Amino acid sequence: MSIEVKGLTKIYGEQKAIDNISFNINKREIVGFLGPNGAGKSTTMKIITGYLQQETGDAFICGANVKAKPIETKKKIGYLSEANPLYYDMYVKEYLGFVADVHSVIGNRLSVINKVIELVGLTPESKKKIGQLSKGYKQRVGLAAALIHEPEVMILDEPTTGLDPNQIIEIREVIKNLGKEKTVLFSSHILQEVEAICDRVIIINKGKIVADDTVSNLQNANKNTHTIFVEFKESVGESLIKSLQEISNAEQLQTTNWKLQTPNPESVRKQLMQLSLQHNLNIVSLQSGEQSLEEVFRSLTN
Repeated sequence: MSIEVKGLTKIYGEQKAIDNISFNINKREIVGFLGPNGAGKSTTMKIITGYLQQETGDAFICGANVKAKPIETKKKIGYLSEANPLYYDMYVKEYLGFVADVHSVIGNRLSVINKVIELVGLTPESKKKIGQLSKGYKQRVGLAAALIHEPEVMILDEPTTGLDPNQIIEIREVIKNLGKEKTVLFSSHILQEVEAICDRVIIINKGKIVADDTVSNLQNANKNTHTIFVEFKESVGESLIKSLQEISNAEQLQTTNWKLQTPNPESVRKQLMQLSLQHNLNIVSLQSGEQSLEEVFRSLTN
């Protein structure tokens, strides 16, 4: 087990930031840590890394207790915080050399630095000062610093915050490659990113774990809600769609496309066929689909 959390509780004043939470993460597993703002994600990560002390419970890294053996566990962790603190006046290689010294990296330091620069795709910008880099490349510097001592576990707190779509895809690929050799726990508000990367998802809400499963299992968990995608040749108004019975939610995707949620998909399909005949409408496609991760997240955290 790479990460083990047992009964963690953290209190700020009168507020329980996390309330008796427990979970395990296996070796070479990429796990997404989701939750609304203030749910307890960053607090949990800071306790796992030894940055914060909990009131009760224990966190273990590769079998070692974080509180009892802080130095030993920190050697096994690569941590990229949401703020990604960097020294902007230092050159990329200079900064990574500084971080390598902090971690007492042994061997050919230049070789180690060049290896991690190549791993995170920093080579084109490696001769610049950090302050001259784009946000995406600054995130890569943070990842490189977290990797410089070759940790077994990576803890990444909102690693794609503030990045444009192209940069997000680039960092996503870096994280996927890391998961081939290391255990990765990362938080994100971009649910499509989590679906694309993760083996498993943990959802926390108001300091409590409300879900811990694979993405596919979470999407199929609520058998009482089914999704139907219907496309008409013509534009169809909201009032007409909402005249259907047993529709719990109707979302217009385009002027001719609707996404419907219902506990009774067979009945809704029949009603759609009747609707098309009564109003001289042409149905181009009628498909069933599973819940999106966003829908699962909203149902668990609202």
